[in-house]
Amino acid sequence: MQPHAILLLFFFPRTTAEPEGSHTLKLLHFATFHNSTSVLVGGLGLLGDVEMGSLDSRTGNIRYYRPWLRPSLPEGDWDVIESSIKSYVRDFSRLVQLYTTAPYPFVFQSSIGCELQSNGTIRTFFDIAYEGQNFLRFCLDTATWDQVQHSQLAAKAEHLIANASTLNEVIQVLLNDTCVEILRLFIQAGKADLERRVPPIAVVFARTAGQAQLLLVCRVTSFYPRPIAVTWLRDGREVPPSPALSTGTVLPNADLTYQLRSTLLVSPQDGHSYACRVRHCSLGDRSLLVPWENPRASSTVGITIAILLLAAIVTGGIWWWRRSPHITLLSPVLWLWDKVALSAPSKTEKKEAKP
Repeated sequence: MQPHAILLLFFFPRTTAEPEGSHTLKLLHFATFHNSTSVLVGGLGLLGDVEMGSLDSRTGNIRYYRPWLRPSLPEGDWDVIESSIKSYVRDFSRLVQLYTTAPYPFVFQSSIGCELQSNGTIRTFFDIAYEGQNFLRFCLDTATWDQVQHSQLAAKAEHLIANASTLNEVIQVLLNDTCVEILRLFIQAGKADLERRVPPIAVVFARTAGQAQLLLVCRVTSFYPRPIAVTWLRDGREVPPSPALSTGTVLPNADLTYQLRSTLLVSPQDGHSYACRVRHCSLGDRSLLVPWENPRASSTVGITIAILLLAAIVTGGIWWWRRSPHITLLSPVLWLWDKVALSAPSKTEKKEAKP
């Protein structure tokens, strides 16, 4: 995942996940204002979590990442989209530089898009954020802007944008009609990317967490799509939620797969067996089960096997000795002496070995 994508996903948490069976089209934009004359802009287009294209910060042109993106719309439509994006970025930057009183440097972000849910319901959104915090949101029903974060800056921005009636009408049309139409086309064109399945890789290891305690760690990585279920089993039964159990947030990898970590605090001497169970759509009805190998238990098993083996040898030796009455108690000693004597080099061999 590109650095600017991680930045935008961090600023807009709603873009990191979507309900199973739904599809979302998102256009993300950020503008970093270094001073009153210098601004760095960038943008990203996402279908779900698939990066379709980005905005070149130098030229304002669209960079097409997916081979299916450009053919999915007529060339004339792309000209209109590119021109509209350039106008929006230019006007937004100019507006901020003219009316802002915030100290430099600072960052503005915006997120606009629509979601088509599995039951056919459509949800739209247009959010504006300042320094990573949402502070304005467009209400489609009333064609007005609402303050998410009440501040002097939010009030000033709301008053400024509210007077731009033409802009708000364009946003209404864009969210009501255009966005959903384009989303449906992109879903068909990017079907292979959206239906991609990559099975997870899991490993379990332990770390010392204090006196008489171990922290079992189940690290699951390289899976796609994002939804996944990771649970712990104790003696074959699922471990219920407790302060000892903790599962982190699903995080992106650089290759458009995901990773997750789950931990469980245990006592190494409690006598239980533990395993990490992973369920993911790429596995079908199966699940990935990774047991924790307790080194203390392994050493105990090894000692037990060694004792049993030694007992078997002694028992066999006694049985063999009793079945051979002509063998005296000194026979094993004499046999060992003969072996040593035969393996030792003679005086002649020692002389011949000298250079």
